[in-house]
Amino acid sequence: MSQSWQPLPDDLSEPARRLAEELRAVKDAHRISLAELGKRTYLSKASWERWMNGKRLITPQALAGLIATVECDADLLTSLLRKAEAARDTDEALSSAPWPAADAARSAPAPEPAEPEPAEPAPAEPAEVPEPAPAPAAPFAPWRRPSALVGAAVAAVLILFAGLYLRGPHGGHGTASAATLPPKTATATAVRAPLCEGVGCAGKDPQAMGCDVDQRTLLTGTVGKVVLYVHYSPRCRAAWAGITDGSPGDSATITTNSGWQETALIHWGYDNYSVMVDASPGDTTLQVCGHQKDGNGCTDVVTDPAARASALPSPAPPAAAPTPTP
Repeated sequence: MSQSWQPLPDDLSEPARRLAEELRAVKDAHRISLAELGKRTYLSKASWERWMNGKRLITPQALAGLIATVECDADLLTSLLRKAEAARDTDEALSSAPWPAADAARSAPAPEPAEPEPAEPAPAEPAEVPEPAPAPAAPFAPWRRPSALVGAAVAAVLILFAGLYLRGPHGGHGTASAATLPPKTATATAVRAPLCEGVGCAGKDPQAMGCDVDQRTLLTGTVGKVVLYVHYSPRCRAAWAGITDGSPGDSATITTNSGWQETALIHWGYDNYSVMVDASPGDTTLQVCGHQKDGNGCTDVVTDPAARASALPSPAPPAAAPTPTP
């Protein structure tokens, strides 16, 4: 069903605005409510409301769920999400960079160069024509070099800061930051086999191991405005926790009935995911619990994750990378 949408925020980047508009168009075209969309994708209605109204940028997992659930232009939506993420990361990096007071140095008046004292004229010799005295060298302006050094230092600091930001901090054992992962091409993702299985995946990153290609969201839960996810890969037979709409310091921990735990901690932004736990035993149960300043909460316990995953729709195959237009 179509609805009357509220205006999008003015501070949205152009790709984020286009992405929100395309998400709204997909919902209206299929005449589906936010509640029904949340039920089909195992995500909350509140999360879809925030994503379609431009309050938050939709997560890759949520977009994959939408593409697998309804007919839409997967290439366009995926491309817009990547551009919106790049614009968001650039804005956050620049807003956090320390700016030195270089403007004050540039605006300071330059010292007056000392005038060279005139040389005494040489005595005239009628037999020889005196050679002209060499022109005095241009006085050295000492204020220019510090200014150039300051400008170079500012550029170096910004480049270093942007590099560190994109790498992301290491959260130690049990955490993995999505920002630390290099971009993957759709073709490589489609053909490569997983690099681990079962207990061999324990403690490893799902994207780095190729386990995210067929991931299913088995269950979601909320703690206030924070959304928790139980992710599972059938071909890797491993699971991991996800968290969105949180704040720095919020976390989500996945626990198995064998006592294995891994945690997704938000270092910055509003989302993250954990490394994996072994979910290969037939009696495996999974649960994700969230911890934040406003309180704690857990999802229901997932039993027989393999059977639950097989009952869910398969994710859409990765789209081929678009050919750039000259």
